[in-house]
Amino acid sequence: MAVRLPFPARPGPGHGASAGVVGEPIRFVLNWGRRYSLWVFNFGLACCAIEFIAASMSRHDFMRLGVIPFAHSPRQADLMVVSGTVTDKMAPAVKRLYDQMPEPKYVISFGACSNSGGPYWDSYCVTKGVDQLIPVDVYVPGCPPRPEALLHGIGQLQRQIAAEPLRRPRAGQAAKRPSLRPPLRRPE
Repeated sequence: MAVRLPFPARPGPGHGASAGVVGEPIRFVLNWGRRYSLWVFNFGLACCAIEFIAASMSRHDFMRLGVIPFAHSPRQADLMVVSGTVTDKMAPAVKRLYDQMPEPKYVISFGACSNSGGPYWDSYCVTKGVDQLIPVDVYVPGCPPRPEALLHGIGQLQRQIAAEPLRRPRAGQAAKRPSLRPPLRRPE
């Protein structure tokens, strides 16, 4: 039985090579490939990392969603999952490893601690969310979140990837994504 892929309609005027946008059928195929072959770099810092490992085991098996766990290095990863409390001392390592990932790269903040500091938000040494350091695509709430929540977050990310426009990169310029939340100020 053949499966027919639903290619979107042809782009209207103003689109195409002259506008710096790749054609719609090509965009659809490239985004389809990206969303179903995500190599994950797990930056596990606390108990949420155990739930990430549970999501990769046979009961939940996120490989069936096209997610390949445990990239050997950030240079081979498309997706960084930050799970656990990010301390101010660990923050430069998170940023450095994110910068080593090739474009396009995606981030899932997994758990209350990586989303906002969690129960440790009032500590002097805890970063108030990983989005203070790197752009986050999907937030998965919970303390710790269940593996099903991570599967839902991966589905959300795959929908975002499917809707991404493809633009030709300009020479020497990486794509910048704005942070979704304004920076939090530390109490003085």
